[in-house]
Amino acid sequence: MKDVSVGGLTVGNDRVLTVIAGPCQLESADHAQMIAGTMAEACAKVGAQYIFKASYDKANRTSLKGKRGIGMDAGLKVLDGVRAALGMPVLTDIHDAEQARIAGAVVDVIQIPAFLCRQTDLLLAAGETGCVVNVKKGQFLAPWDMDNVAAKVASTGNENILLTERGASFGYNTLVADMRSLPRMASTGYPVIMDATHSVQQPGGQGGSSGGQREYAPAMARAAVSLGIAGVFIETHQAPDADPLISDGPNMIPLDQMPKLIETLMALDRIAKADPVRV
Repeated sequence: MKDVSVGGLTVGNDRVLTVIAGPCQLESADHAQMIAGTMAEACAKVGAQYIFKASYDKANRTSLKGKRGIGMDAGLKVLDGVRAALGMPVLTDIHDAEQARIAGAVVDVIQIPAFLCRQTDLLLAAGETGCVVNVKKGQFLAPWDMDNVAAKVASTGNENILLTERGASFGYNTLVADMRSLPRMASTGYPVIMDATHSVQQPGGQGGSSGGQREYAPAMARAAVSLGIAGVFIETHQAPDADPLISDGPNMIPLDQMPKLIETLMALDRIAKADPVRV
């Protein structure tokens, strides 16, 4: 069983639950710090570990009309500000090898998007930064296929790897989450994360944008944590329906619902970690 150190935290399948949460995309420094501060307070209250996440560029939006974000330069400044002002680790995703080198100088965790999880050059570049690398399992992969994905990153000498489940393609515009994938990926020894909000996404489900069923996201989080895993990944926003072009609005959990959810998840985590599921 491998533990991964992230900015003073220790993330592992047998460690206290880590919550990775924040808006889908960065909007402004004030907005990021507001969400980060609210989440940090909620996690601290119940003893959960917390990593702030947000994207500076959503490069795989459904249509050209979708908002992509504030860009890498501005986004990394915002993330660096959150890290400095609030003293917490931060995560963002990247899309090519050059971004790995630039983002890796600022953030604690580099995330590989699910669509790019088999891109060897990208995985090697992420590993070479020395940052923690969170790889989302592709919607087209079986959980055991992540063995090879993790091995690519580890070949750089960097074994600070997290593996994230985010659902598998199940017909047009639909995903399904197979909970068997969590203990199977945990058998690699690496910490496993459940992406509760993207697993209820409906890719391209609204024609020009993705839909989602946020009402089921808390259930996905609760089910996953009850197995005994390292953490949950949740996108949250204070008003996810305010802007129809906001990325992943339909599957983000409203910010005011997060404290109660985290409290519940921590209760489940304590039970699960006493006797976690293994395969």
